Amino acid sequence: MTKKKASTPSRSRTVTWEDPSIGFETIRAMSGLESLRALKKGEIPPPPFMDLFGIELVEVEEGRVVFELEPEEYHLNWANNVSGGTISTLLDAAMTHAVHSTLAAESGFTTVELKANFVRTISAQIDTLRCEGRVIHTGRRISTAEGRIMDLQERLYAHGTATCMIFPLV
Repeated sequence: MTKKKASTPSRSRTVTWEDPSIGFETIRAMSGLESLRALKKGEIPPPPFMDLFGIELVEVEEGRVVFELEPEEYHLNWANNVSGGTISTLLDAAMTHAVHSTLAAESGFTTVELKANFVRTISAQIDTLRCEGRVIHTGRRISTAEGRIMDLQERLYAHGTATCMIFPLV
């Protein structure tokens, strides 16, 4: 027996982004801090994932970045909360870009390990989430960072750590 699907109004969302190879070629000659400052000023396009998730860089200094995300309906899971994948993506962005802010030109980075702890649910009714990433250790090949997601009243929703591999761009 086949159940009839409930009829609900459908929703749509259009995401546009710029060619990521253009941004990559521009930033490879810049230090990480220079490229993040250029991104914040709108001088270079953001990586496509930032447009997809609605993540915005709002603060940057060497070893520290802050991203913001406004929870929206498209971030929700079936429990009507922001999905763990969205939360993990926000943490990963802040922590890895904190590491990025410490790198010299012609240096690349990638996440080797990500640990996320979710301490309270996030609904779409929360106005703004701020995720601060801070470098814990900077090495030649491996760097580590920590991150915290809080609302504007500084209530903690999630925290985590990341390990990043550092490598020369070729």
